[in-house]
Order: sequence, then C-alpha cells, then structure tokens
Amino acid sequence: MKQSEIKDLSAAELQEKLSQLKKTYADLKNAHAISPIENPLQIRSLRRSVARIATELSKRELQ
Repeated sequence: MKQSEIKDLSAAELQEKLSQLKKTYADLKNAHAISPIENPLQIRSLRRSVARIATELSKRELQ
C-alpha cells in the first residue's frame, strides 16, 4: 500500500488491514520456509506495508 492510501483510511480500517497483512505475511513466510515461493519480493513488500500501517497508527495515537 502507498502512504497516500493509508492516510485516507480510518483508524478502525487501519487496525483491520494491519491484522490481515500480518496474517498474510506470516503465512507467506511459512510457505517460503517449506518450499521457496515464486516471488520472494512479496515478503519484503508485505513487511514494509505492515510497517507503514503500524507507523501511521502510532502517529495518530500521539496526536
């Protein structure tokens, strides 16, 4: 997800999206550990999306 897309979402939507992405990330890591996945760069992009959403949530909590 892009930062501009993340800023448009509400806090509840961000929490929901964060939990979905974390689950997808864990599943992908597990699948990659068993047998290499076709595109391992998916792991990196998911990890970065999780970080972007978590950062936006913590930023909103501080305001």
